[in-house]
Amino acid sequence: MAAEATTLNNAGGRPVVDTSHGPVRGVDDGTVKAWKAIRYATAPIGDLRWRAPQPPKAWSDPVDAGQMGAVCPQPTDPGIPIDLGARQGADFLTLNVWAPSDTEAGAAKPVMVWVHGGAYILGSASQPLYDGRALAAGGDVVVVTVNYRLGALGFLELATLGADTEQFATNVGLRDVIAALGWVRDNITAFGGDPGNVTLFGESAGAGVVTALLGSPAAAGLFTAAIAQSSPVTSSYHADGGRRVAERVLDVLEIGRHDLGRLATLPIQAIVEASRKVFDEVPLQTPGRLAFAPIVDGDVVPDYPVTLARKGLTHPVPLIIGTNRNEAALFRWMKSPLMPITPESIKAMFAEIAAEQPSLQLPTEAQLGGTYRGRGKVKGLGVASDLGFRMPSIWFADGHREVAPVYLYRFDFATPMLRILRLHAAHATELPYVWGNLLAGGRKDPTFALGGLKAGKAVSERLRTRWVNFAKHRDPSGLDGDPTWREYGAHDRATLVIDKEDSVVEDLDAEVRRAWGDDVLGFL
Repeated sequence: MAAEATTLNNAGGRPVVDTSHGPVRGVDDGTVKAWKAIRYATAPIGDLRWRAPQPPKAWSDPVDAGQMGAVCPQPTDPGIPIDLGARQGADFLTLNVWAPSDTEAGAAKPVMVWVHGGAYILGSASQPLYDGRALAAGGDVVVVTVNYRLGALGFLELATLGADTEQFATNVGLRDVIAALGWVRDNITAFGGDPGNVTLFGESAGAGVVTALLGSPAAAGLFTAAIAQSSPVTSSYHADGGRRVAERVLDVLEIGRHDLGRLATLPIQAIVEASRKVFDEVPLQTPGRLAFAPIVDGDVVPDYPVTLARKGLTHPVPLIIGTNRNEAALFRWMKSPLMPITPESIKAMFAEIAAEQPSLQLPTEAQLGGTYRGRGKVKGLGVASDLGFRMPSIWFADGHREVAPVYLYRFDFATPMLRILRLHAAHATELPYVWGNLLAGGRKDPTFALGGLKAGKAVSERLRTRWVNFAKHRDPSGLDGDPTWREYGAHDRATLVIDKEDSVVEDLDAEVRRAWGDDVLGFL
């Protein structure tokens, strides 16, 4: 049931909005109104731990929505210093809303719903990087960020072992995001948003959620445009892959497949630790594969997302999709095995893919050698970036453009410090520019220690202008004088290159496409 489109009061800068489950009291600082930790589903505890998200119990008194709430329990690693913005806890199926202070209920402003990344095991909607203040106020839009179940809590596919599909639903992490989109449809009018103009956007695993939901019947009609930043499009797997991971997690937990009832009462930290162990093991044993990711379940994910796109079966909504120029450099810097970079790991990945799919035409050493020059990890960085992110995005774009407009980009901008660190335009480096939060790490943010802030602010303004104009009008136009970003079509494959200055290049990826060919490469 849709919420009444009224703000009940705004006394003392604490606006109260009535949602379909009960009233929430936010904060208005004169620039933006914000409502945080709004519950869109019941806490997934006990028997609800792996069920599809359930509506929260209704409440009558205004709930304080002035501070961030709990985030999904997850591993922490000093080598991956993520500021989650809040504590970990059980009651985390919540979302956050920002709107410009002058926004009234029923204002019908465009809505941008964010799905965070983190390899399907890390991250939160409350990370300071994703504070929606600058994007909402600067773009005159309503911004929503969503928490969802991660790791074994979100992508442990126990149904592949014959478990009851109600007690242990498939793809519950995706189902959470779908439930949050349903909440937006039913409630966002009361916050000043337009439920008929919703852009779903995300980065990395969050973009993987976006490309998965573009082909999900369960998500039909819940969003009207999409932005996928560095989507691991081909990291959705066959149910057999989910089964192997589920078996290994149960082994770590010392629980038999006929004793799954014990899982509901296990301490959450035991599940988090099992997630960490299996997450670390899988890419070492099978380079290029993620432990936790969406699976093809014939329901939420009826087929591989890239296959659905190539068959013209994705939802016909406009799409921005692209990657960063040096994606894999982040994983080298973190010394993470998530992406195969060494010659040995790349050979092992190709051998595994060939064993799974013997009919595939894998590129030869000579074909790749003409495109990727250098030795060892230098060559591997290019191969990993393109096979993990660039080519999957192109394969998806080539299919989706048959049902809706597609705009392809590549993010190339890097500050002097990032260039010295050999990170350049690595994975996730575009995020501060999209959100307008260039100093999210504080005034001494090392990213700009050697300069580049002035240029960075200009890049951010242009990038946010394009993203917001796309959300408003389905036209990713930039500032006055910026080049026109044309649709990605078969005749010229126009691509926006985002750097100190924007440029539009025809068939930017011609050499890369020739090297990899048209066969989609990835694990089943």
